[in-house]
Amino acid sequence: MIELILREDVPSLGRAGQVVRVKPGYARNFLLPRGLAFEATAGNKKRIDAEAKARDARATSERAEAEELARHLGATTLGFTAKAGEDGKLFGSITSSDIAHELAAKGFTIDKRKIELEHPLKHLGFHSVPVRLSHDVQAEIRVNVVAAV
Repeated sequence: MIELILREDVPSLGRAGQVVRVKPGYARNFLLPRGLAFEATAGNKKRIDAEAKARDARATSERAEAEELARHLGATTLGFTAKAGEDGKLFGSITSSDIAHELAAKGFTIDKRKIELEHPLKHLGFHSVPVRLSHDVQAEIRVNVVAAV
């Protein structure tokens, strides 16, 4: 068995930065040529520790930025005007792309794929729309859809 340090997450083997023991053929023919791992020498262990500290620091700062953005988004209400029938149902719909465009007009750069609409908004009124900022930070924005006169 050979000790290796994983550079990336490998399914059914381990996560990045983890020291694993694998058979020589698996290491020589799969992990090493693809750059998924490198040998577990003393120098490489020190390097991986330094990379892990840098990755943790970066993740902490990104989480703090996402939480700050979530706080600002939580205080935001977007307004849309659309044609609607007498029963309050829209002739069109408000999509995540529309919401992302309106957020950009207010100074927020949010990718439309981060706006988690189960289905486009098709009714008048207030709607709560979740926005996934990172894997563990989510914000709620309020969307008000009013009828066009």
